[in-house]
Amino acid sequence: MRNWQWLLVYLAIAMACATVSIARAESGSDPRPYGITERVAPPPYLKMPHRSNGKMPLLLSQTGAFNSTRDLIPSKGLIPYDLVVPFWSDGAGKLRWASVPAGKIKYSSTGEWTFPKGTVFVKTFALPTDGADSTVKRRLETRLLVCDDSGAVYGVVYKWRADNSDADLLDTSRTEEILIKTASGETRSQTWYYPSRPDCLACHNAKTSGVLGVKARQMNRTFAYPSGVTDNQLRAWNHAGLFMPAVNDAELAAVPTLAAADDSSRTLQDRARSYLDANCAQCHRPGGTVAYFDARYDTPLEKQELIDGPILIDQGIDKPRVISPHDVWRSVVFMRVNTVDDIKMPPIARETIDQKGVQLLRDWITSLPGRAVLDPPTMSPAGGSFAAPVAITLSVAQPGADIRYTLDGSTPGLSDARYESPIKLSGPAVLRARAYQDGFTRSITVQEVFIIGK
Repeated sequence: MRNWQWLLVYLAIAMACATVSIARAESGSDPRPYGITERVAPPPYLKMPHRSNGKMPLLLSQTGAFNSTRDLIPSKGLIPYDLVVPFWSDGAGKLRWASVPAGKIKYSSTGEWTFPKGTVFVKTFALPTDGADSTVKRRLETRLLVCDDSGAVYGVVYKWRADNSDADLLDTSRTEEILIKTASGETRSQTWYYPSRPDCLACHNAKTSGVLGVKARQMNRTFAYPSGVTDNQLRAWNHAGLFMPAVNDAELAAVPTLAAADDSSRTLQDRARSYLDANCAQCHRPGGTVAYFDARYDTPLEKQELIDGPILIDQGIDKPRVISPHDVWRSVVFMRVNTVDDIKMPPIARETIDQKGVQLLRDWITSLPGRAVLDPPTMSPAGGSFAAPVAITLSVAQPGADIRYTLDGSTPGLSDARYESPIKLSGPAVLRARAYQDGFTRSITVQEVFIIGK
């Protein structure tokens, strides 16, 4: 090629670059590379049936979700993504992909999105099993959520084989004990719950538009794409032409976003409300479960009925609230997150307590203005059956607090017996106790049942 020909090519390239730069400047678009270089529309439904009553593939490798099932290499067109605040799943990590067929996602900066029929969400769970090495994980299950041809969704679960060669379809729920090696080298067991198809619909239903996590306030975060580009997910999906109506970068930048629990740039209140949104809002919303409060972050705090919000079921404590300012003992949301008993929330597929989430809620509640609150007394030994008379010791954390108790199951008040020495029981009793001290809100009442003798 002659010099003048090279000059023409150079000028053409320069003019094209200038045109692109001008267009970007005029549109106000961001010149950085996008994470999704092109949109490849996968087939609708992959290889899943169009409705839940269809014939389900028996193996994960037959669903069309992966090119290499063992290596978790997704099929062409599946888009990896992550959330700002993931739902607590007993400490498991998750890999997520969305298979969005030809069509557009009905986008909204608040609330849920509506996805084309045949969209499939693929989520794989892996549990760390070595306390000394967080990279050691056991692959447990892959869940598929399918947007069916009726406008609803259905979910299925595939349980991974021990050698990770494939995963088998489950036809019902199942529990499994997983062995975990602690940092000290000891071994403990953790229960893992594999949900059933009806379990999936307890949260993924018409009241929530079916799809839960994939929404603006959860997706507005950076993500490292396989292309090697780190990009904001909303920006990348928008650039790939996934949204309708059209959105510009300035609108995306203004989207209200959840706050990760460890994001110190956000307030404690933002982080706590974000946690409740991710873990509770699927049910606690208008038209959802029978309860008074709205856990959605999109709802202004003053309209959520969270702080000092009324309670439908009092759990046997005095003056309970959804969130009782400065008082974790009367905050029923905190109580139900901080247990694995029958009252636990969320009620499905949670066998352990999210200690970091509990601490976040505790920090927020105790940061709210209010009177100091006494911790309830502790009893030793705890209630149960005893062959011989037993002496019960009561104690309280606050020095100088006054403990009052009853043995007939009635609520103890200031006129009831004061605890001064161990209580000797020679027959059955319902021991209830409460702590009092000037300048403090009295403790909640604690109770233990003692059966003495045969």
